[in-house]
Amino acid sequence: MKLLRFGANGAEKPGLLHIDGTIRDLSGVVPDLAGAVLHPEGLAKIAATDAGSLPLVDTGARLGPCVAGTGKFICIGLNYADHAAESGLDVPPEPVIFMKATSAICGPNDPIIIPRDSEKTDWEVELAVIIGKPAKYVSEAQAMDHVAGYAVTNDVSERAFQTERAGQWTKGKSCDNFGQIGPWLVTKDEIPDPQNLPMWLTVNGEKMQDGSTRTMVYGVAHVVSYLSQFMTLHAGDVISTGTPPGVGLGMKPPRYLKAGDVVELGIEGLGRQRQDVVADQ
Repeated sequence: MKLLRFGANGAEKPGLLHIDGTIRDLSGVVPDLAGAVLHPEGLAKIAATDAGSLPLVDTGARLGPCVAGTGKFICIGLNYADHAAESGLDVPPEPVIFMKATSAICGPNDPIIIPRDSEKTDWEVELAVIIGKPAKYVSEAQAMDHVAGYAVTNDVSERAFQTERAGQWTKGKSCDNFGQIGPWLVTKDEIPDPQNLPMWLTVNGEKMQDGSTRTMVYGVAHVVSYLSQFMTLHAGDVISTGTPPGVGLGMKPPRYLKAGDVVELGIEGLGRQRQDVVADQ
């Protein structure tokens, strides 16, 4: 299934992408794509629904983030061997974990907002893993039982805030609209191998990132298991699993976003995003 949320910011409703390409309203079936709805039983209830009988949604409706109630937005740094190389850094011996504020989450086509005093706002196409069933101390063999599905995310980053100022990476990762998620949550049954997904990103039509989850250092099952040793993962938590090479930081000379740019990105089977870049006021 391809699940989504539509409507005005803060008032989104659950929906799904029907096989005929239309968007259908799920609000009469489930309250939102959050919590227990993401458990296996909740997803089974949606799957058993006659999608063709659900109300049609206006094709011009805004798409919101494809999951609600996210308690943790966890990111994995330097998780692609070729991206670590372009950053001039070694592949880490364990996954690098940092947090992105949940207030950064927005819809897949909502604008990238360059924050005040920013000169180094960058792009990162990433595979997001959406947790469906709580996970604590799970083995790698059990990890996929706790995944509801996958989505595209843009881990937008302000590199000066991230690495040139004291402290941790979080403040360079958490500005408003630095976490586009969607367009839809694709349930894991539709993605038999999350470690073989082509992914790409363009700026103003120019290809910047052209990679694959094949070069991920720590795969989805390992990351879910690893994180569950340190914290309980809850339904709706998002894990952004790292980016392939081609970010602005790695270019010579580095290249960053400016107001007026257009960013487009996607992952095979998971859809695509489009974002206008605007300056914060």
